Amino acid sequence: MNWYREISPTEKRTLWGCFAGWALDAIDAQLFSLVIPTLIATWGIAKGQAGLIGAVTLVGGALGGLLAGVLSDRVGRVRALQITVIWFSLFTFLCAFAQNYEQLLVLKALQGLGFGGEWTAGSVLLAETMRARHRGKAMGIVQSAWGFGWGAAVLLYTVVFSYVSPEWAWRVLFAIGVIPAGLVLYLRRGIVEPPREARAAGGPTLGPAQQAGTLSILAGIFHPSVLRQTVVGGLIGLGAHGGYHAVTTWLPTYLKTERHLSVLGTGGYLSVVIVSFIIGCFLSAWLQDRIGRRWNVIFFALASAITVNLYALLPISDTAMLFLSFPLGLFSAGIPATMGALFNELYPQGVRGTGVGFCYNFGRIVSAVFPFLVGHMGNSMPLGTALGIDAGIAYGLVVVAALFLPRPQTQVAPTATPQRV
Repeated sequence: MNWYREISPTEKRTLWGCFAGWALDAIDAQLFSLVIPTLIATWGIAKGQAGLIGAVTLVGGALGGLLAGVLSDRVGRVRALQITVIWFSLFTFLCAFAQNYEQLLVLKALQGLGFGGEWTAGSVLLAETMRARHRGKAMGIVQSAWGFGWGAAVLLYTVVFSYVSPEWAWRVLFAIGVIPAGLVLYLRRGIVEPPREARAAGGPTLGPAQQAGTLSILAGIFHPSVLRQTVVGGLIGLGAHGGYHAVTTWLPTYLKTERHLSVLGTGGYLSVVIVSFIIGCFLSAWLQDRIGRRWNVIFFALASAITVNLYALLPISDTAMLFLSFPLGLFSAGIPATMGALFNELYPQGVRGTGVGFCYNFGRIVSAVFPFLVGHMGNSMPLGTALGIDAGIAYGLVVVAALFLPRPQTQVAPTATPQRV
């Protein structure tokens, strides 16, 4: 932790402010998956209807990420982060008062806008505040906050459902979601907007015509000087999200229905996945500042593809699956923990937020094709084979795209030192 003693108080406050925001974001996001059985029983809705709520939340999150990127380029990083935190806290709280399925569907879609926007705004803020030689470590630590938030959501769910009847417990959980709004008070007092010169550095410089106006900012990420970054970054986001969503969507079904394994429903399995995800973020945080963003992404993509295929193709028992869930969670965390630093270092100040928002959220939207392909291919071949092929294609796309990453010409922050991509 010598690096932590080197960074300034401003860097530390920004690090932990973004960490808290992402952890609280994760709590709000994970609570819905935990209360799905209760909603089905209480309101008598179908599983497909519950799945639609999850889907519109993800789509809203992707759109929110894109909008927050543009907003951060227009009004500043801290203000954009404040707006997104207040937004997702407010609509999470309002979910507690939904009287029917239709109301909850709309409220979750609106919540998703803030949920997706918080990562984009916080990622750009932290990248511009943190010095380059420690930027990867800081980004990886913030990404690990998702695992801590996930674990906290499980604990909250356990406590609330132990003392409150189910028909009210889910409302209590959503009402607790207003707590992150208090983080805005800290953001307003403890975190400062990076100076303009910090945002003006990094990557090729766009002219004033490309930096003025919202539409110009959107068009700016396709300007010839950064077009390669946008294409390559978008493909990395697509492959990373595609592999992740294919695995999380179909692996439990495959192991339960075709392998007839029961450990998936145990707390032990969930604990291993959460802990391994957190460790994977820390490993990626340390590694990417040593070997560079490019090779870190390639390593974790290859490791993820291999691990998924071991799951899908090898004879496996409950015990073996429990042990393999550790490297699966660990390697799957490595790419998301790298994307924050990687995407930020590809763009200049004028379009950095927009570029980061696009690369990350373009992948989230289009990656829906990968889970669909697994199901479609599973009609004509074993589901495990389809999953292995699909994950191999998705993570292979990450590897190929990473090989075409350009090297940054200058740095994001004025305190930065040369950083390998």
